[in-house]
Amino acid sequence: MSGGPPAQGDPGRETASGRVRLRLLPDGRPPREVSVPPGVSVFEAASWNGVAVDSTCGGHGTCRKCKVRVVHSADGAGGADPVPVSRLDPRAFTPEQLREGWRLACLARAVSDLEVEIPALSTRPKAATVGVGRQVILRPAVQKRYVELTEPSLSDQRPDLERLLAALDDLEPVPDLHAVRAVGRVMRAADFKVTAVVVDEVLIDVEPGDTSGSRYGVAFDLGTTTVVATLLDLATGTPVAVRSMLNLQQPSGADVISRISATMLDPSALDRLRDAARETLDQLAREVCKEGEVSPEHVYEVALAGNATMVHLALGIDPEPLGVAPFIMATRALPPLLASDLGLRFHPRARAVVLPALGAYVGGDIVAGVLAAGMDRDRRLRLFVDVGTNCEIVLGDADRLLATAAPAGPAFEGAQIRCGMRASAGAIETVRLAPSVELGVIGDVEPVGLCGSGLVDAVAELLRVGLLDRSGRFVPGQEALRLAPELAGRLTTVGEERVFVLAGDVYLSQRDVRELQFAKAAISTGWRLLLQEYGAGEHEVQQVLLAGSFGSYLSPASAVRIGLVPGLALPRIVSAGNVAGEGAKLALLSVQERAGALALLEEIRYVELSDRPDFNDRFVDLLSF
Repeated sequence: MSGGPPAQGDPGRETASGRVRLRLLPDGRPPREVSVPPGVSVFEAASWNGVAVDSTCGGHGTCRKCKVRVVHSADGAGGADPVPVSRLDPRAFTPEQLREGWRLACLARAVSDLEVEIPALSTRPKAATVGVGRQVILRPAVQKRYVELTEPSLSDQRPDLERLLAALDDLEPVPDLHAVRAVGRVMRAADFKVTAVVVDEVLIDVEPGDTSGSRYGVAFDLGTTTVVATLLDLATGTPVAVRSMLNLQQPSGADVISRISATMLDPSALDRLRDAARETLDQLAREVCKEGEVSPEHVYEVALAGNATMVHLALGIDPEPLGVAPFIMATRALPPLLASDLGLRFHPRARAVVLPALGAYVGGDIVAGVLAAGMDRDRRLRLFVDVGTNCEIVLGDADRLLATAAPAGPAFEGAQIRCGMRASAGAIETVRLAPSVELGVIGDVEPVGLCGSGLVDAVAELLRVGLLDRSGRFVPGQEALRLAPELAGRLTTVGEERVFVLAGDVYLSQRDVRELQFAKAAISTGWRLLLQEYGAGEHEVQQVLLAGSFGSYLSPASAVRIGLVPGLALPRIVSAGNVAGEGAKLALLSVQERAGALALLEEIRYVELSDRPDFNDRFVDLLSF
């Protein structure tokens, strides 16, 4: 599936909220209503939200498999008007089909609200496109072989296991005890017609009959806030179902430091946090299997990407050394695990692969993201930024990669913001002052707070119209009237603090602006120091990848205006989407990519910011906008 960046839409055709709504109608599945930036392709919008659309070309229109039908536009009109026919659509559809609204999803740009029918997957590609526009050859560790064996006789008294292994002419697996226990009983019950299940060259089971078409894996992105599970058909590389939910560790704190502190203050907290992580993973596992109509017994491998703290907690490893200098992990790469070690109830011998971590604060989620983005094989100089409380940054090209972590603080999560909240129903996520206040609110309800992307937008827009100066201070009243008379009345005070009222009781305070300044200064200092270490200038960066959920919804124009990222042309600043999850999928779909993740540990050099004498001076210099 594609994990490419959203395209830049036509600003003149955006809705007032800055986003467009899509009602996706997947065949045989419940409808899904989603909200995406204008200009995003229907294929990307569906993929981001767990609705599988067939494709093998990576969204370039060449495979002609991502066929969808646009049935309604925002005003209720059907047909071709809301989505023009692209130059490649006539190669995939007849003139009658084009009149009926059929389009290639990867080329159909959503610039207005749409209702789209998505057919059931009709092909089973052998090459899977995953990550950020990168194609891999399907070569999973899970293999199945169906064999029909001759029955033993007095003249052929070979042991059951030898009989089976001799029939696997293209594999040389080593059996584990579970398979040895099953082989004789299953052979005789199935008239010696059985399927061998091999994972990483280990024979883990023998199943009756031909089950070679049923082999699945689950990729997990174990985030501090949100956990995502994707069920993959390992025979085809196709995503079958996707589910996400809040990490059930949330009551112990919103960030990794809070959770590490909880284990330091209460000896029983580690067990509670481990159980909460396992419950989260198990609940998602059951949901994706139910949605995909797949027996958990046919899930033979899982891959998990997460930061070092989340991985330590999920496995019951003491995280205290991660939270105090010199910030030491138990291990960068874990030994072989079973899925049951993570509390997952799949096949009893299902394996678990945990993406390796570079350091205490550049974990397996970032290694997965770099892998999915293909940064180690791209000749361009690219900057990868995963914005969050701890902002991970990677800079480099195929020859050299540098990484660091910047302490951005919780502002982007809506914490320590007067009217801040998570990105949930009622949160203002986009702000436009043009010249009246136009807000995009999650769930299209009355606004009750401000999430991270809305915070960045609000500050960027106030800078653009002049109500904030470069120092981050709200301008005086008379100057505000001169610069933006339609908006000046929204500048008021709450207590003794100046604020800008966005809607009702929701406002942006002077302190909120300062919190954002601290966060963006830490991040900007991080990537500038990496550029200095690399020996390159800001103008030499050819692409910026904004990773993670926050990066998917952050306006590139706003990010440039406040100085969060280099001032490149906007098409070069792209959303990488959930690249941690995409990297976990790569680990399931290709043993070569899994080896590539381990190789990244040697290819990426970590740069510690906390011991650099020039960090504080740079940080102070970058506080202004």
